[in-house]
Amino acid sequence: MKIQMRELVGVLTLLVLQSTPVNTDFVEEIEVCGGAPYYASKYTCYNSDFLCPILGGSPTMRCGADCYSPRAYSCLEDHLQEASLSDSTGQDGSYIRTDESTTLHLSSPPYDNYFYSDCHSTSQMVVTSPLPDSNLTIMGPRVIVAWPGGNSGIAAYFAPSNGVNGTLGIRVLNSTRGSPLGPIYKPESSNNATVGISTQIEFNTSATLSVAILGSIRTIRDFVEGPSLLRPEIQDAIEYSRIDGGIELSRLWLDNITTTTLSITSENFSAQLDNATVRFEAGVYTFNASFNYPQLTQLSSKDVLSPDSADLISQSPMQTTSLSFLSYTTKLTAGAWRFLTYFGRDSMISALLLQPVLSEGEGGAIEAVLAGVLERVNKTDGSACHEETIGDYATWTNLQNNITSTAPLCDYKMIDTDYYLPILMERYLLQTPVGSSRASEFLGTAATVLPKNLNLTYGDLSQINANKIVALAAPFAAPGNQTKENLMHLKNGEVVGEWRDSTYGIGGGRIPFDVNTALVPAALRSIALLSKAGMLDFNSTMINEYAEVWEDRTLEFFEVSVDLEEAQNRLEDYTTASGIKDLKSQADTLDGNVTFYALALDGDSNLSQVAVMNTDDCFRHFLLNTTNQPQLTSSLNSTANNIRRTFPAGLMTDVGMLVANPAYGSDPVYAANWTNSAYHGTVVWSWQLAMMARGLELQLSRCSSGTVPEFCGDQSVHANVKNAYNVLWDSIEANTEYLSNEVWSWIYEDGKFNYIDLGELPPPEGESPTESDIVQLWSLTFLAVARNKDLH
Repeated sequence: MKIQMRELVGVLTLLVLQSTPVNTDFVEEIEVCGGAPYYASKYTCYNSDFLCPILGGSPTMRCGADCYSPRAYSCLEDHLQEASLSDSTGQDGSYIRTDESTTLHLSSPPYDNYFYSDCHSTSQMVVTSPLPDSNLTIMGPRVIVAWPGGNSGIAAYFAPSNGVNGTLGIRVLNSTRGSPLGPIYKPESSNNATVGISTQIEFNTSATLSVAILGSIRTIRDFVEGPSLLRPEIQDAIEYSRIDGGIELSRLWLDNITTTTLSITSENFSAQLDNATVRFEAGVYTFNASFNYPQLTQLSSKDVLSPDSADLISQSPMQTTSLSFLSYTTKLTAGAWRFLTYFGRDSMISALLLQPVLSEGEGGAIEAVLAGVLERVNKTDGSACHEETIGDYATWTNLQNNITSTAPLCDYKMIDTDYYLPILMERYLLQTPVGSSRASEFLGTAATVLPKNLNLTYGDLSQINANKIVALAAPFAAPGNQTKENLMHLKNGEVVGEWRDSTYGIGGGRIPFDVNTALVPAALRSIALLSKAGMLDFNSTMINEYAEVWEDRTLEFFEVSVDLEEAQNRLEDYTTASGIKDLKSQADTLDGNVTFYALALDGDSNLSQVAVMNTDDCFRHFLLNTTNQPQLTSSLNSTANNIRRTFPAGLMTDVGMLVANPAYGSDPVYAANWTNSAYHGTVVWSWQLAMMARGLELQLSRCSSGTVPEFCGDQSVHANVKNAYNVLWDSIEANTEYLSNEVWSWIYEDGKFNYIDLGELPPPEGESPTESDIVQLWSLTFLAVARNKDLH
């Protein structure tokens, strides 16, 4: 047994155990570490034979033959390194940053999330340990490891060996390197380095490894979010073997090059292997997960933020560290763990909201987003890629089409992603000095990601994308052609096409509100400006005329108006049908007709309008400065009314603004499909809060511009919009602890709406459970969106 301590934490004086003062109310048991007795309140035992002291209530960590404080030092390959930055505990987790590595712990019970990154790789580990009141029919003890390289990972499901569901708990302990996760790095001369993470996990009772999946996060999601789907060609390739102290699982990918490995070992507790059945005694085990696939180059917090925003690193360390975990030189990833790869819509919405704080120029975050999208444009029809398929899942998908290839693939089924591209290009290449100076070089960059695009430049691909948008917009813009048939429809055969891309997202609608009333005209305005600057080849005057028609003539198709008496009756009916105990209808808070805009047209159940109150008018407020004055005044007023009113009369709750409210729909299908357990139901999405808040601020700021809209002079409407802005911000500030989450829900108890993780609620009938990512790119947009004190 060894015990040493460097000067960095002071000289260690060993206390004789017999002389230690004893609290008469509590006698602490003496434990043994490598033959040496110690008190667990004063020392931490590493590897069963190495003691490090607890100083000031904080444990010191082991590094080789030394102990150290992670506030001042880090450990790299058993050697101490001085740390350049350290932060202590925050309300949502703990954070340590050094020159060599960054770790982050975010807890949202029953999920504990651990992140680790260094110059070699980036890893996330999610430990699920159900709570006493958790729904055990939809969750169980589980460990997931996710890597952005290849969108890869490991899932290990465990069950109590005694068969009593709910008795098994898993927790993570500090590793011998000083944080919950430590690195695995093994360079190989003839192949990619093996990288991953090592940690200590503890089972509180004996456990059985019930399911293991090694390979792609997409394969894991097929199991988690689908009908527990396991693919034989993936599962049958897992090799189980005994190793010193435990077991190892490994799988050679379909590329016949990459191997994913999971080992669980212990010096003190046994692991039994019987064919593919693995059993563990209760106790502490070393959990190692690794693979040898090419890694991405991460953008540090300093690299992903602009120099003027560097103060955010110390002001918001959790959020900026989370942003760094999702950011790479070639793309920004959407979320951890489920979406740890390229998603075009997510990255562009995030960039638009985060633009004031993101780094610019070559190697910066904005160009990483734009390059990521342009690289993946379909050169045949100009569609922007929604989601990439890479790594093991790309090989598997190619094989399903009788193609032996590891080449990446793209999903082009969404229609909204196309329109964000010219908007973001214009806001960067025209509206910023750095972007303007970089425009020629950036647009001249040759594509390298998709084989089909190798002979094209970013300028070529942006023109191809714009060609598609203009061609699709032209029919509706033509004189006398403003018909429903000429609006933008989802692609044939697809049931989703914009951000509400779940079964009940837009109620089966074929013509979505956000695309038609906001994204199309905003994209056209940007195309006109890019054309005027010579970056695209169109007649800018003509494109602006198209845009004005789309701005002014689309809202009328989606407007829903319910008279006061009918609205009150529907609220009472909804409250009764919802089955939510003691939920108030809020019918007495209405003072006139209720107006909102339908989510979509031509929905399921023969609905001509999907009459669900929603937040998608935030797209118009954020992206457009419309000039049809009566329409602008009316739409802003209805938005304000719906934000101010408490659900089910409006969208506001104690946990935030809901993205959907079906209470005014006359068909029972509304209440049945848009629930608090549906992914796009009566739930809260962080980025929608940010876009609505910023959109209302932008519209109110027009009142002090050179061209003042008429609503600014309407005292009632202006006051209503300003009041709604502050009601929204009061709610945002009251729920700060949840803002980095992707989506969250509520349960109604004691007369209020109380927070609950969406994954803890049973899913709607016919749907699989949906977890929320603890870190989501577009949920970090409050780094750039702040309350305007002048509007308070």
